[in-house]
Amino acid sequence: MDPMAILLLIAGLVILIVGAEALVRGASRLAAALGISPLVIGLTVVAFGTSSPEMAVSVQSALSGQGDIALGNVVGSNIFNVLFILGVSALITPLVVAQQLVRIDVPLMIVVSALVWLLAMDGALGLWEGVLLFAGIIVYTVFLIWQSRRESKAVQEEYAAEFGERETRTWQHTAINILLAVGGLALLVLGARWLVDGATQLARFFGVSDLIIGLTIVAAGTSLPEVAASIVAALRGERDIAVGNVVGSNIFNLLAVLGLAGIVAPSPGLAVAPGVLAIDLPFMVAVAVACLPIFVTGGIVARWEGVVFLGYYVAYTAYLILTATEHPNLPQYQTFLLLFIVPLTVLTLVVSLMQEMRNRRKNAAA
Repeated sequence: MDPMAILLLIAGLVILIVGAEALVRGASRLAAALGISPLVIGLTVVAFGTSSPEMAVSVQSALSGQGDIALGNVVGSNIFNVLFILGVSALITPLVVAQQLVRIDVPLMIVVSALVWLLAMDGALGLWEGVLLFAGIIVYTVFLIWQSRRESKAVQEEYAAEFGERETRTWQHTAINILLAVGGLALLVLGARWLVDGATQLARFFGVSDLIIGLTIVAAGTSLPEVAASIVAALRGERDIAVGNVVGSNIFNLLAVLGLAGIVAPSPGLAVAPGVLAIDLPFMVAVAVACLPIFVTGGIVARWEGVVFLGYYVAYTAYLILTATEHPNLPQYQTFLLLFIVPLTVLTLVVSLMQEMRNRRKNAAA
C-alpha cells in the first residue's frame, strides 16, 4: 500500500476539520458584528458551517468527475449523522426534541430525502436537478431567518449563550474574522482535494469502488464536525441543539451540497449506480422516516433508542463491507435485513407511536 495515500487521507481530514472550525468562527463573528442575532447564526452559519467539509469534498469530487464519491459522501453522511451521531449523543444523555423539529424540520428532511431518491430514478443527478435542490436551500434559509424573529426570548437567550453576544465592531476584529473565514475556506478546498485523492488511491488499492469509500471513510470523516458539535452539546446539557444540528446538517447536505455538486458536475451529471437506487437511497429515506415516530414519542430520544440507532449503523456498515468484498453470504444477509430487522423495527415504531397517542388521550381526558 502506498503510505502517501493514507497520509493524504489523514492530512485531508485534519485540514478539513481545522478549516471548518476557522470558517465557522470567522463567519459567526462577522455575522454577530453586523447585528445578526445569535439564533439566526446558530440556525444558518454554524449549522451549515459544520457541513462545509461535505460541501468541499462533494464539489471537488464532482468537478473531478468522481460522482460516486460526491454522491456517496452525502448519502453516507446523512445516514451516519442520524444513526451514529444521534445514537452516541443519546447514550450520553437522553435527547430533548423541540416541537419545531417534529412539526417542520424532520418532515422536511423526510420529504427532501424522498425527493432526492425520486430525482435519481433516471440514473443521474444533473444540472436541473441540482438547480432545483439548491433553490430549496435558499428558500429554507429565508424561512429560518423569518421564523427566528418569532422565537421566544428563552430560545434567543439559549443561542446567545451558545454562540456569544455581539462583539465590538473594530477594524482589527473585522480583519481577523475575515482572515479566519477566508483562510478556513482555503483550507477546506485544500483538505477536500487531499482527502479525495487519498480516498481514491485507497479504493484502487483495496479493489473497492469509489462509492463504498464515499459511503464509509469519506462520509464519516466529513461528518466529524457534526460529531464534535452534537457530542459537546449533549455533554453541556444543550440536548435540543445536539438534535437540531444533525437535522439541519442533513437538510443542508441534500439541498446545498448535492445541489451544487449536481450543478458543477460534467454532463450528464452525477451518475447514480443501480445499487444506490436499490439500497443506499431507500435506506437513507428509511432512516429519516424512522426519526419522526421516535422524536414524537415523548419528545425525547431515549438511551435505548440510541442503542437501536447504533445497531442499525453497525448493520449497514456490515452490509457495505460484505458488498465491497463480494462475500458469498451477502444474499443471506440481505434477506435477514429485509425479513427480520426491518419488520421488527416497523413494529416497534408503530407500537411506540400508538402508546404515545394513547398517553396523550389520557392526559387530555384528565
